[in-house]
Amino acid sequence: MAGTAVPGGLTRLRWRVARLAETRDETPTARTLVLDVPGWPGHLAGQHVDVRLTAEDGYSAQRSYSLAAPAAGARVELTVQNVPDGEVSPYLTGVFAAGDPVEVRGPVGGWFVWRPDDPAPVTLVAGGAGVAPLMAMVRARRVAGSRVPFRLVYSVRTPEERWYTGELRRPDPGVEVFPLYTRAAPDGWARPPGRLAKDDLAAWAWPPEFDPACFVCGPTGFVEAAADLLVALGNDPRRIRTERFGPSGG
Repeated sequence: MAGTAVPGGLTRLRWRVARLAETRDETPTARTLVLDVPGWPGHLAGQHVDVRLTAEDGYSAQRSYSLAAPAAGARVELTVQNVPDGEVSPYLTGVFAAGDPVEVRGPVGGWFVWRPDDPAPVTLVAGGAGVAPLMAMVRARRVAGSRVPFRLVYSVRTPEERWYTGELRRPDPGVEVFPLYTRAAPDGWARPPGRLAKDDLAAWAWPPEFDPACFVCGPTGFVEAAADLLVALGNDPRRIRTERFGPSGG
C-alpha cells in the first residue's frame, strides 16, 4: 500500500476499526462525526481518510472524507454531507450511532496540507462541503498558537447550508471569514447572490504581492474556476493547491 506524510514521517496505510464517540449537526443534512480510532498515527490539516462500510453479506462500499479538525490523540473528526441516493453518507448521517464501528484508513495525502511552521499568509477558498479540510487548517492554526494571518472565502448556495457557522462567527484573531451566497443571501446582505467572481477574490483574498499560500477545495467546476481567478489576479500557480470532489463526496 502507498505511504503518506504525517507528522512522524511516512506510515503504511491500513484499515483500522473506529467507533463513533459523538456527533454534531452542522446543517439539516450535514453532520460532524467524532471517531475514536485506536492506534491513530496523527495527521496534518488538509489530509483525508477512506471510510469503509461492510454489510452482513460481505458487500462493502467506501468513500473518502476530509479530516475536519487537527490531530487530537486517537480522535478524528469528519463532516459528512448526506447524499440521498448514496451508499455511505445516508448511513453515516442517519443510522450510525454512538459506539457503532466503522473502518477507516489514513491519513491520506501529503500535498494539500498546511503546516504551522509555514510563515506565509494563507488564502482559503471553499465551495460548499469543500470547507471541511480548510476548517481543519483554521483549527490547526488556533491549536498551534500561530499568528499567520488567514482569510477564508466561503461560497455556499444559501445561509442555511453553511457549515461551522457558530465557530466561524466567533472572534478568532488573525482569521477573517468572507461568506458569499450563490442562490439566496441574508436580508440586507451587501453582495447579491451569484457565483464567485474575480472581484470577490480581489477584495477578500490576500494580494498576490504578499505571496500567500492558497488552498482551494470544492466541486471540480468551482475549484477550476477559483484557481483560474487566483492566477488571473497574479498569484503564482505554484502557490495554489487544490482539492476537489465529485457528486458522491469521494
